[in-house]
Amino acid sequence: MGAMRSFASLADFSAATGEHLGYSDWLEITQHRVDQFAEATGDLQWIHVDPERAASGPFGGTILHGYMTLALLPEMMRAIFDIDRIEMGVNFGLDKVRFPRPVPVGARVRGGAKLTGVRETPAGHLAAVRMTVEVEIDGQPQSACVADTLSLFIGPAPAEG
Repeated sequence: MGAMRSFASLADFSAATGEHLGYSDWLEITQHRVDQFAEATGDLQWIHVDPERAASGPFGGTILHGYMTLALLPEMMRAIFDIDRIEMGVNFGLDKVRFPRPVPVGARVRGGAKLTGVRETPAGHLAAVRMTVEVEIDGQPQSACVADTLSLFIGPAPAEG
């Protein structure tokens, strides 16, 4: 882990293409948080929300929803980097997502991000950003999730005149 990376502008951020940007802090996955996600999404499958039944199931306990892993990415990215003068960032999509290993409730996870591409507009206030994000499980050799994410970062519009 290290300090959050700060960039003064979209151009500075773009210059880091090809670099690993760092890691988020570790997040503990609690049953309460998993239950809240299950309620919000309607995915109430027992492997996520029934600790007693899941204890004798294939994973030995409840596990995090795969889509909940993806839902943690914005929190993780905010801990990894910051770009000054950005008004907003929006999800644009995903090119590829894999969940190689389930996350057991009670585990700690963190995200790591590599900036793989930035396409700026000629005016320099909008950028399409591509990153490969890997979610690691503390103490496990295999990642929980590897996702190629696409985002739009919007800075202030250039001054007219």
